Amino acid sequence: MRKHLLIILGIFIVAAAGIWLWISQPDEAHLAVNAVTGARPQITPPRPQNFPTIRIAEAVGWPQGAAPTPAAGLTVTAFARGLDHPRWLYRLPNGDVLVAETNSPPREGGGITGLVMNHLMDKGGAGGPSPNRIILLRDLDGDGMAETRTVLLSGLNSPFGMALMGGWLYIGDTDALVRVPYKEGDTRITAKPETVVKLSPGGFHWARNVIAAPDGKTLFVTVGSSTNIAENGIDAEKFRANILQVYPDAKTFRIYAAGLRNPNGLAYEPHSKELWVTVNERDMLGSDLAPDYMSQIELGDNFGWPWYYWGGYPDKRVEPANPDLQQYSKRPDYALGPHVAALGIAFAGDAKLGATFANGAFIGEHGSWNRVPVSGYKVVYVPFGDNGFPVKGAKPVDVLTGFLNAKGQAQGRPVGVITDKTGALLVADDVGNVIWRVSAGK
Repeated sequence: MRKHLLIILGIFIVAAAGIWLWISQPDEAHLAVNAVTGARPQITPPRPQNFPTIRIAEAVGWPQGAAPTPAAGLTVTAFARGLDHPRWLYRLPNGDVLVAETNSPPREGGGITGLVMNHLMDKGGAGGPSPNRIILLRDLDGDGMAETRTVLLSGLNSPFGMALMGGWLYIGDTDALVRVPYKEGDTRITAKPETVVKLSPGGFHWARNVIAAPDGKTLFVTVGSSTNIAENGIDAEKFRANILQVYPDAKTFRIYAAGLRNPNGLAYEPHSKELWVTVNERDMLGSDLAPDYMSQIELGDNFGWPWYYWGGYPDKRVEPANPDLQQYSKRPDYALGPHVAALGIAFAGDAKLGATFANGAFIGEHGSWNRVPVSGYKVVYVPFGDNGFPVKGAKPVDVLTGFLNAKGQAQGRPVGVITDKTGALLVADDVGNVIWRVSAGK
């Protein structure tokens, strides 16, 4: 008995020592974040890790009267406060704003590594039960603040993306694309959600975004991978790491684009009318790799995950190899930096934030958990040209910062971004539980 206890104690000590080494000696970045941004980011040799670097900003919330810091010439105010983990936003035609109050479904498994990572995710404000509802906010008098707040729909399953098409409100639950009837002005929907197509649940990436195609006939849905690099086998990733095109009348779908580890934001670029996506890339190649990105997507695109990143750089950890895919792996259009957790995307379109922000994309960077020093934790802007692509040589411009305080703690974390009916920018902050409104002027 004593021998068995000593063995167990020895295993515990070794495991504890490994965890301490994992936390106390992380991989530190060799490059500034800005060097790994743009159309031609610096792609350095990978530094593979057996344990991931962990460095997440502790979530503390906003002190009384505090707010993020806007770029010069802009002002930030609270559109709505006191929400419960608001992550995604959608503007209805009448100007009402929908907010998905949501979080990850319960996570299971992962062993010691999973336990430690779950603890650190809680620390970063990503823990807690999902509210599983959609809130409707209405600014009645146009003063930039929501006077009314109602629960439009509840009882969902980790909802995320929302899209209105053909009299239906479509919602991306973690395990299905569902829909409910909607008519303009509704503040409460009691109809039971109808399943359009089932989606693969579970795993690392739970959020399912949705956008309606311009022709009003199909929708696009993002489904992230269940793992980092298909470590449970590629069969476990069926219909994942994809953008799916859904045909709601037939209740079927096809793979529209593949090889995207964790696609999130979807938006149409106003000049080209083409669809763009933001994507979170892989972990455990070091603090400088691989860059999260945004890119235009077309039918048949494959961005290489899990075998390749940034247009053909091989990830030698993935077995079996897939050499035939290398030449067909699409290089993304624009890198947003390593581990920034790029989620929301909104094109300027009808934004009225001045000439500096008239033609480009706003990106909500939720912030890293596995980079030293941390990256993201802000909203940035990427200037575009009239050709529908980022300006040559352009780097991201800070729009909203100050989410980290002087101690490096997270007062807030930006996620979804949209424009409101007046042309201001709305930003969902799921740690501060605020919807921030960025407008022109001081």
